Amino acid sequence: MSSYDLIVVGAGIIGASCAHEASVAGLRVAIVEPGPIGGGATACSMGHLVAMDDDPAELALARYSLRRWETYAGLAAAEFSRCGTLWVARNDSELASIAPRIARLSASGGTAHAVDAQTLYQLEPTLAPGLAGGMLVADEAVVYPPRVAQHLVQCAQQRGARLYAGRFVRRLGRASASLDDGSLLSGPLLLATGGALPRLLPQLPMRPRKGHLLITERYPGVLRHQVLELGYADSAHGTADSSVAFNVQPRPTGQILIGSSREFDVEDRAVSPAMLQRMLRRAFQFLPVLQQLQGLRAWTGLRPATPDGRPYLGAVADHPDLWVAAGHEGLGVTTALGSARLLIDLLLGHTPAIDPAPYAPTRALA
Repeated sequence: MSSYDLIVVGAGIIGASCAHEASVAGLRVAIVEPGPIGGGATACSMGHLVAMDDDPAELALARYSLRRWETYAGLAAAEFSRCGTLWVARNDSELASIAPRIARLSASGGTAHAVDAQTLYQLEPTLAPGLAGGMLVADEAVVYPPRVAQHLVQCAQQRGARLYAGRFVRRLGRASASLDDGSLLSGPLLLATGGALPRLLPQLPMRPRKGHLLITERYPGVLRHQVLELGYADSAHGTADSSVAFNVQPRPTGQILIGSSREFDVEDRAVSPAMLQRMLRRAFQFLPVLQQLQGLRAWTGLRPATPDGRPYLGAVADHPDLWVAAGHEGLGVTTALGSARLLIDLLLGHTPAIDPAPYAPTRALA
């Protein structure tokens, strides 16, 4: 039996961040990952570092995490690109929602400003005509999440963490985990397995939320900012069985990443031509130039969604030495670093920088 101060199960962006923070704190860490580092939902994501202001708890975690992301602005492996986020309004009604959003972002420590229609088209000349204006959050960025996860795991290993690559947890014990090869690991457990959490911890509800993305060939200069419709949150936080929203991203390579779609309880990872077409039609309405570009590849991923949309971060009631960090839906990359710091602070008995109560797993068991 091998003993550790913390056994991190899962090495996506959340698990990798937690392992890194634990190693920085001087803990003896084991990392158990059956597949490639950052190869699950992390590899399928857009990597947009964005503060969503619809839920105060979500905003607090995002802002806390975005400050920590600044550490990686100069890391080549992160492919950090400060393209900014441009939210576009179709009409006066959506335009009227901008001032309250700016106020919420400002109160949380963020900076955003409204842009009129003329400025909107100066920022992104290829947008569809007739849009009313928008909101620019200039300091937001994009990263390449799998590389960041790999970097964080490597940093943890340099501090002595042991990676159990290609292994999965067959059974949880009391402060122990049995692996598929018969190995037994002893120590507090942190489950960072995303949508696979119910396999080990079925009492915490989690639903898969399938999403499609498509990436184009290289077209440098076509797009400058990550551009989303102001109604994006209606899709991201809605309860409809399926939805699409306009969300496009310029990659540092010159390629354009096009999203986004959401489907509840669809675990088939195959690309759905009907859903892909629906998503692209939405994108073409806002950015007609996309119709002239050559698509290179489409893929899907499964976002881990909790019933209330907030992640589980903290100890599991009535399970000594069992912790969980999972259920971030579409904001796992943005909130990974903040989630990890918050959780390791809780584990060590330190007072976290933000209130942990909204993310406590106990809320799902009440």
